[in-house]
Amino acid sequence: MKIIYVLVFILSGGLAMAGQQDDARKPAMFVGQTTEMRAVVEAIDYESRLVTLRKDDGSVVTFTASPDVRNLDQAKVGDVLHVEYSESLRIQVATSADFEPAAGEMVSVSRSEEGEKPSMIAVDTTMLIARVVAIDVDAMTYKLQFPDGAIYEYEAMVRENLEAADVGDMVTIEITESVIAVVLGGDPAE
Repeated sequence: MKIIYVLVFILSGGLAMAGQQDDARKPAMFVGQTTEMRAVVEAIDYESRLVTLRKDDGSVVTFTASPDVRNLDQAKVGDVLHVEYSESLRIQVATSADFEPAAGEMVSVSRSEEGEKPSMIAVDTTMLIARVVAIDVDAMTYKLQFPDGAIYEYEAMVRENLEAADVGDMVTIEITESVIAVVLGGDPAE
């Protein structure tokens, strides 16, 4: 359901495709953002896996490291945790009779090798294909049919995007989230 809300936000939010649109060019857009955080390890209780971090803004957070966190015993007080979170959304409208509405997800996780400082990379990509089943340019609305057969109506903000799309077009929505977390030695330059 998260995808449907994001789709409504983006398509109804007035984001238009850059450049001229004609019959051969369908609406498309891409947005993304990355957030970074650094924190210093203030305390670690290896037995209970309780970790206390002090973030750059001075705030302190304490949490229990999951058993999935490999090599916690390699981290020490004074180490720096660097976390980078990225998310992106790509939407493409295409003419295609070859596809049916569909959905899929791919998740990939990689952790540090035994004996190294804790680190991990996780990427989660969700793909959704919906079919345009109705367009009303005068009312500035369109309807999409999703893989479960449900049809939802949305209000558009960009007339040119509605005019460039056709009933029967497929809307491909790709959402990617990634997290990279690395424990560095006490010197942040390491």
